[in-house]
Amino acid sequence: MHLPESVNGSSPVTATTSPERSSSNDYILPSESILNEVIANHPNELVKTGSPCFLCSSLPTHWRSNKTLPVAFKVVCLGEVADGTVVTIRAGNDENYSAELRNASAVIKNQVAKFNDLRFVGRSGRGKGHLFLSIFSF
Repeated sequence: MHLPESVNGSSPVTATTSPERSSSNDYILPSESILNEVIANHPNELVKTGSPCFLCSSLPTHWRSNKTLPVAFKVVCLGEVADGTVVTIRAGNDENYSAELRNASAVIKNQVAKFNDLRFVGRSGRGKGHLFLSIFSF
């Protein structure tokens, strides 16, 4: 997966120090145009998340438990995240706050964490209206 040149090597979250508040930073979040450009380049593949700095693969509405997803699940970082950063996913919904996942950790390479064999085990709730994914990077 290749990101547009406007995204590669630049951080969507930039810090600028204001002269009035020399000890603090003002943060500017990425514009909708960058998000829309990345999503347009990968239609039906990536969806927006609650964070403007991350996109992820769309999940199928129904999938049998403990089976590999039809395509690898990806998390795309629009910010500057170092290669080798470990990303761990947790999932849940209103009925099952902590779904059991297998192979839920991946390593970032070129701003993309690719989960080759992510599996939802048991009653994970992936077919429900709300699916919450929490992304932890260490």
